[in-house]
Amino acid sequence: MGSRAEDLTGQKFGHLTVLYRTDNHYGRTCWQCRCDCGKEKAVIARDLKAGKVKSCGCLSFQNRRIRIDLTGQKFGRLTAIEPLEKRDRKGSVYWRCRCECGNEVAATEDALVQGTTLSCGCLKRENQKEIAGRLHRIDGTCIEILEKRKYRRDNTSGFRGVFKMKNGKYRVSIGFKGKRFYLGTYDDFEDAVEARQLAEDKIHNGFLSAYYEWKQRADQEPEWGPKHPLVFEVEKSGRDIEVKSGL
Repeated sequence: MGSRAEDLTGQKFGHLTVLYRTDNHYGRTCWQCRCDCGKEKAVIARDLKAGKVKSCGCLSFQNRRIRIDLTGQKFGRLTAIEPLEKRDRKGSVYWRCRCECGNEVAATEDALVQGTTLSCGCLKRENQKEIAGRLHRIDGTCIEILEKRKYRRDNTSGFRGVFKMKNGKYRVSIGFKGKRFYLGTYDDFEDAVEARQLAEDKIHNGFLSAYYEWKQRADQEPEWGPKHPLVFEVEKSGRDIEVKSGL
């Protein structure tokens, strides 16, 4: 006959007060406890008496939450003012911060310390504006982006603009000036790639050629450029692509 479990009812261990005995856990005696924060938790008797468990978990979080005092510290344009009760899914505490521009924002301790949040958002907007100012947008098209075309992440065939469908066929399209032109569906991958390359040569490369021709004259004759804007239009009829270009 096994020894009778010690009655821990009413006893307190750390922040936990024992309420009553509950179902055993893997053959070990468990007690239902109420934490000082109001939450209840079932704890193995041995862990209670050994001091391994002292709260429902709030104590360990509280210790983690205040492990670093960021008050007054500066991170980029942000100065940490005070910690908030809010925390992210990883347990990182949010801090109320004041930006150099005067706005206030809540940022996690991790984001501040790791340098992933440096402002209320004003820095990102300024950088985007600066980048936009360095780009050349002609006739609704960004020259730099067109010159550095890359594969789309959602591409399913390995070649931009060629998408493999569930039926095994390949759908081909090309984008230009905010529009997407459908170039047809092909059974063979090589035929689909060829159709895309022909469209790129006609539209993308054709536009770049027209732009550089226009730019050369505009640089030579500054007064000519504003009076003669570059126009490059694309029209589609069936699978045929027509380009209309003018200086």
